[in-house]
Amino acid sequence: MDGRLQLVLLLLLAASGLRGQGLGPGGPEEEAPEEEEVPEEDGILVLSQRTLGLALRKHRTLLVQFYAPWCGHCKALAPEYSKAAAVLAAESAKARLAKVDGTAETELTQEFAVTEYPTLRFFRDGNRTHPEEYTGPREADGIAEWLRRRLGPSATRLEDEEGAQTLIDSRDVVVIGFFKDLQDEDVATFLALAQDALDMTFGFTDQPELFQKFGLTKDTVVLFKKFDEGRADFLVDKELGLDLGDLSRFLLVHSMRLVMEFNSQASGAVGAGAGLGARPWEQPRELGLSPQTSPKIFAARILNHLLLFVNRTLAPHRELLAGFAEAAPPFRGQVLFVVVDVGASNDHVLQYFGLKTEEVPTLRFINMETTKKYAPAAGGPVTAASVTAFCHAVLGGQVKPYLLSQELPPDWDQRPVKTLVGKNFEQVAFDETKNVFIKFYAPWCSHCKEMAAAWEALAEKYKDHEDIVIAELDATANELEAFPVHGFPTLKYFPAGPGRKVIEYKSTRDLETFSKFLDNGGQLPAEEPTVPVPVGAPAPGLPFSAP
Repeated sequence: MDGRLQLVLLLLLAASGLRGQGLGPGGPEEEAPEEEEVPEEDGILVLSQRTLGLALRKHRTLLVQFYAPWCGHCKALAPEYSKAAAVLAAESAKARLAKVDGTAETELTQEFAVTEYPTLRFFRDGNRTHPEEYTGPREADGIAEWLRRRLGPSATRLEDEEGAQTLIDSRDVVVIGFFKDLQDEDVATFLALAQDALDMTFGFTDQPELFQKFGLTKDTVVLFKKFDEGRADFLVDKELGLDLGDLSRFLLVHSMRLVMEFNSQASGAVGAGAGLGARPWEQPRELGLSPQTSPKIFAARILNHLLLFVNRTLAPHRELLAGFAEAAPPFRGQVLFVVVDVGASNDHVLQYFGLKTEEVPTLRFINMETTKKYAPAAGGPVTAASVTAFCHAVLGGQVKPYLLSQELPPDWDQRPVKTLVGKNFEQVAFDETKNVFIKFYAPWCSHCKEMAAAWEALAEKYKDHEDIVIAELDATANELEAFPVHGFPTLKYFPAGPGRKVIEYKSTRDLETFSKFLDNGGQLPAEEPTVPVPVGAPAPGLPFSAP
């Protein structure tokens, strides 16, 4: 054979062998050719292992959602995601939105360490190895704004008084960084924060006339607002530099009103994500605050909330608001003051605190970390002085928390699944003659509902075993000081005998595994490894939480 012909054949064979060797973790794969079009649905690119590389080459900025068809949070996000794509397309923005079915494209979920749904990753300049995690809102405007601040400047550079005043007048909350040297690292920190603080508008300047205009002599970040005191200043420590965490919390705290008004409008956000078969989330939605303020309430990390319950239709109740607001300023950043109108469909908040409408007006204090609730002495008036005194007393440890408990139903022990409340929990759970298996649940929790049939079947199976009790307790209406519940459902086993032992059950929630656990004295047999299970819904430790 001619030598030149042999060389051509060898080159062709080598080319065919190399074709399709991609970068995925699964080894060789077929890359889509450049001329191939990536399929779309509702303006969203539909990606696969084959087409991801092509999409990254064609689009400089790409936001990719990894989803599961069965995930409720993904379904809730879908219309917002499509709206965001339409908004960006109308603006001729360079960013594109895409999605990947994580259940079908397992190699991609492994490559990008996807452990929950939905997960969103932002790719820039075709960089496949270091995508940025999406941390923004889950509604259309927020998604679009998050991308805008990465495509262009996150803050406006201000050159004169007119530009500064125009920016300040444009929004309720405007943040301006005054820096004498724009090459300073503090400016980069400021702009990085501006990328993610989507509910605020940012500007920055180095102009001496603007320092003078606003009475500044040193580098300062100033928050301008059209309410409360109107302005709050954050002085930059030149020795330590601008701390991103400190500035972030300062802006969150001072961008909120001293007194927040609670209402029943649901936030448009969706849950953080469903576990990848291991922990599907079921995040209770924050009710009562507009989508613009609810993220601030919880992101500000103010652990103490003071709630004033009133009926706004009654003049005597409305008169209490001035004194409540008067007490708030000294506690800014330490206690969040909230007004709850019981005439505005806020029954779930009353229920959470164990209140009835006829007890209003009244105050309640809650620590968000411990979920401990506090009530003032009965009968006292609500004045600026009494509110101040109550806050100081709770913060100083002079008030004991109260615990909720339902009334014990007369037939609590007549069904196979026994009903527990706060008042009979200790008596049943720590009966030294019984092995007690308890489900702590929330009535609205989908995971609790899914396992309800298995729990009933378990109780039916063991109803004739005198030493075994299968029980349940509504942890949203009954509080146990020694057993705080942080997620639903929570399963705990209390073995017979002295010592008040408690074993938490963390395996599969089905009749077969439950039975093995009970038959083996509160543990699974050695050959039965513990497997991941859905974590369940976080307990509604926030007074603003509801299903």
